[in-house]
Amino acid sequence: MHGINKSFPGVRALIDVNFEISHGEVVALIGENGAGKSTLMNILGGVHQPDSGTIEVNGDTTSIRSVSHADQLGIGFVHQELNILDNLDVGANVFLGREPRRLGIIDTKSISVQTKPFIEMLGLDISPDTPVSELSIGQQQMVEIAKALSKNAKIIIMDEPTSSLTLSETDKLLSVISELRGKGIAIIYISHRLGEVSQCADRVVALRDGANAGELSRDEINHDAMVSLMVGRTLERSTHEHSQITSDQKGLEISNLRTSAYPDCKVSFRVSAGEILGMAGLVGAGRSELAQTVFGVDPTLEGEVKINDETVKRGSARASINAGIYLAPEDRKRTGLVTEFDISKNVSLASLQKYSNKLGLIDNSAEEVAAKHQVKSLNIKTPSTQTPVINLSGGNQQKVVLAKWLSMKPRAIIFDEPTRGIDVGAKAEIYKLMRNLANQGVAVWMISSDMEEVLGISDRIAVMHEGKITGEIKRENFSEKAIMHLAVGGKNE
Repeated sequence: MHGINKSFPGVRALIDVNFEISHGEVVALIGENGAGKSTLMNILGGVHQPDSGTIEVNGDTTSIRSVSHADQLGIGFVHQELNILDNLDVGANVFLGREPRRLGIIDTKSISVQTKPFIEMLGLDISPDTPVSELSIGQQQMVEIAKALSKNAKIIIMDEPTSSLTLSETDKLLSVISELRGKGIAIIYISHRLGEVSQCADRVVALRDGANAGELSRDEINHDAMVSLMVGRTLERSTHEHSQITSDQKGLEISNLRTSAYPDCKVSFRVSAGEILGMAGLVGAGRSELAQTVFGVDPTLEGEVKINDETVKRGSARASINAGIYLAPEDRKRTGLVTEFDISKNVSLASLQKYSNKLGLIDNSAEEVAAKHQVKSLNIKTPSTQTPVINLSGGNQQKVVLAKWLSMKPRAIIFDEPTRGIDVGAKAEIYKLMRNLANQGVAVWMISSDMEEVLGISDRIAVMHEGKITGEIKRENFSEKAIMHLAVGGKNE
């Protein structure tokens, strides 16, 4: 790809970008959110057409007109949001739209036979006839890769492929990438997880503000070098301050809580005012379900929630909000924001009464003043408070979620996967914000699958396994080994 330019209304997304990859090479494409990574790959994948520039595939200059044309050229795209139909089986997904037929009827036996070599190549111990709904996210991702291979893909683009995977699934994917590289397949690996990039990449290409920011060869790849290319400066490594909490400090207290996800388990724990409690655990441990139950969006079967010794009505999000308990959910686009609304409307969403006059009409000017204050306070990068939230980067969307709650004087905030899909610069800002909240006396409960994040920012760690808290770890005893011991069902030693 040479001299690629692309503009959208009001935005120059790509400016004279160059990118190349060879057969049997893994190239990591890195950059902050909004740097242009997705736009560049969407051009290579046939989703967008460039305004100018040239693309060569196997030495031939081409114009990639569509996704199907990209398929014909041997370019496969495994998106972060998987393009899987879970009501169909594995084989039907792999050959969707290209089903072999016999006498005009879809030949299901042939689909099964043709699918088997691809799933075996990826080390999947499943039948082509297995319904996709029965597979883990990691297995579904392998089905997407099998689909690309079935189209004879020689270049596979992977966009944030491990964002929803467990540690073991991540290790499996990295092993598969190594095997595909050995078969001469080129892999373009887009990720904010720089540790994974260091493990698998032969070369790193960085974009910044829509332009090339530099490259790193295999010997040059390290965390600091990648961060420097991405943000244009050296970020200070995380040396977070930590709170000293005493047992008599008030805060968020959960007693004998039973959730609908794990009705046979009773959960009790405390998040003290001024503390950041990190909650770790494997996928399916019940952490998000617990958070949703405490906040009141999921039903409480039994138990009690208190904030500063005040009991909160069970099963009512409104009661939690009135009590000063707020949730920044895992899926911010679906449950934390109205993405079609602008920033101003999202900031006021949970407190419309505050911006209403005596007739019940919204005071738009008051809304605007509050939104501008939060945009400045949280350093939300946007042309205007009237910008639809859907047009913001992941990090700035997360800040809008927080702006909604910060305007309401929180007593406790639950952060569920607060930095998922967020670039390294925005992560540092989110961490600083969380610590500032704790310093102001807010009880901060952070759920995260990022081990480095949990170890780095938490004052104390609680670990869940199959709906239960298997143990807590004090700061002086923090280690990955200690967390994993509890995450697989072990007990505190």
